Amino acid sequence: MLKYVNTGIVFQEIPDEVTLAINISNCPCHCPGCHSHYLWEDIGLPLNTEAIDNFVEEYGTDITCISFMGGDNDPKGVNMLAQYIREEHPQFKVAWYSGKTVISAKVNKQDFDYIKIGPYIRHLGPLKSPTTNQRLYHILENGEMEDITERFWKK
Repeated sequence: MLKYVNTGIVFQEIPDEVTLAINISNCPCHCPGCHSHYLWEDIGLPLNTEAIDNFVEEYGTDITCISFMGGDNDPKGVNMLAQYIREEHPQFKVAWYSGKTVISAKVNKQDFDYIKIGPYIRHLGPLKSPTTNQRLYHILENGEMEDITERFWKK
C-alpha cells in the first residue's frame, strides 16, 4: 500500500507548472546523500483515490500538476492513481519522480505527462546540474519520451 508523509506546493519540480508534490514513504532506493531519509520508513497515511480527491478539494485552484515523489515500492499503485487523476481530474498534469534507473514495466507511461528517473548521486548533482544522472522526460501523446532535463540548467 502506498503511504504519503506530507505534501507541498512547489514551483521548480516540473517546468511551467505549479505542482502539488506528494512525498511517498517506504522508499526502497536508499540513495546515499538522500535529503529525505524519513521517507525510507514505512510511515504516513494511505495514498488512495480518497486522498487524491481531498488534495484536489484543498489545492485544486492553486495547482496545475500533481506529482508523486517516490512510490518505487509500488509502481503499479502509482500508475493506478495516475489513471484515476486522468479520468476524474483531467484538468491536472500528472508527474512521477522515481529513484529507479528505468521505468517499471508495470507502468503505462502514457498515464503521465512527466516522469523523472534516476537515483540521487551526490557527486553528479541534482537535475539543475549539467552532470546529473537524473533525467526528466515529457511524455508525448504517442508515448515517446522527450528529455527536458536541460530546462533546469542555467544558461
